[in-house]
Amino acid sequence: MEFLWDGFRQALDLLAGGDEDVLGIIGVTLRLAFWSTLFALVLGLPVGLALGLGRFRGRGAGLAVANAGMGLPPVIVGLVVALLLFRGAPLGGLSLLYTLNGVILAQTVLALPIVIALTAAAVQSLPDGLLEQARAFGASRTAVAVLALREARVGVLAATIAAAGSAFAEVGAVVLVGGNIDGETQTLASAVLVRVSAGEYGRAIALGIVLLGLVLLLAGLLTVLQQRRPRSTLGRPS
Repeated sequence: MEFLWDGFRQALDLLAGGDEDVLGIIGVTLRLAFWSTLFALVLGLPVGLALGLGRFRGRGAGLAVANAGMGLPPVIVGLVVALLLFRGAPLGGLSLLYTLNGVILAQTVLALPIVIALTAAAVQSLPDGLLEQARAFGASRTAVAVLALREARVGVLAATIAAAGSAFAEVGAVVLVGGNIDGETQTLASAVLVRVSAGEYGRAIALGIVLLGLVLLLAGLLTVLQQRRPRSTLGRPS
């Protein structure tokens, strides 16, 4: 316990003292989590809505792929993305290997099936009559999709929490695609791995505590939003 307490005190000292190394790592971690989650939501929400609302051939296969994608090994995803980004590879011309943008790409790939699968599941769990009533009132497909997204907001925010959380915790893809470069692509999770390997256990614990604090803060904020009730979910759809 004293060892952990020393790590906690060191974490406070690092933050209070404005340690440039730690602040830089925090900045990289936050940028990775923000952009990868945003891209995953932008790409994944429409697909999740289509799978949850649609009745088309191949829908079941799409759901199965999304659900299977939630269990993708991050190391394998990182390896595949890295191979695609090497010079001479299909995406080599983008010059994303060993850059933060490359890590964001890999993390987006990891977060995308999470958003799709959880959004589709949330939409499928809505009462059967709700969306049918909206269609009966003459609501367009877009209006029905917006209604479904609003009513399934708890599940959508759960998908957001899961996607952001995976970005905070990711190590394998960061190392393989980003090279874990200090000051450029190193995140809190990968920094902890480096510090442990170097025998700097106190600093590793301090970085781990900072990481845990960020995860809890993010989860708390999104949970507050998740549990908020809108003023009214009734009314005739337009």
